[in-house]
Amino acid sequence: MNAPRPAAGPVSRWLPVVVWAGVISFLSSDPFSGEHTGGLLLPLLNAILPGASPETLNVVHAVTRKLAHVTEYAVLAVLVCRAVERPAQSRWQLAARSLLLCVALAVLDELHQSFVPSRVGSPLDVALDTAGAVLGVAVRLGFRELSAGRRSPA
Repeated sequence: MNAPRPAAGPVSRWLPVVVWAGVISFLSSDPFSGEHTGGLLLPLLNAILPGASPETLNVVHAVTRKLAHVTEYAVLAVLVCRAVERPAQSRWQLAARSLLLCVALAVLDELHQSFVPSRVGSPLDVALDTAGAVLGVAVRLGFRELSAGRRSPA
């Protein structure tokens, strides 16, 4: 029989959130602007899609950059859910608290980008970040339900 795991302390719950938020902030800096990532991604995309026109490659580059928003915030949401989750908390409370924090970070990140000369803050990017956060919360809640199902007696 497995012994219950001790509850994680605040540092072990929140440190991954802080580190990932730092990664997001770093990716929002000048070296990761569209004009700079194009120098790396466009030749790679050209190698993957050799017959594609420059216009097509630019669209794929833009879509890749936007999907990065969704991915970054999906990961953030999973980490935030882990940090804010409490045993007696409903899944709706967990989702609301996690999404509220992720959206606040998305807004702050876009505000930060508005001060970076090669970047712009964009409400569309906040929407993409929010979509990623919703995805991450859904994944975390799905794993929570699966885990609860394994623990309940059959």
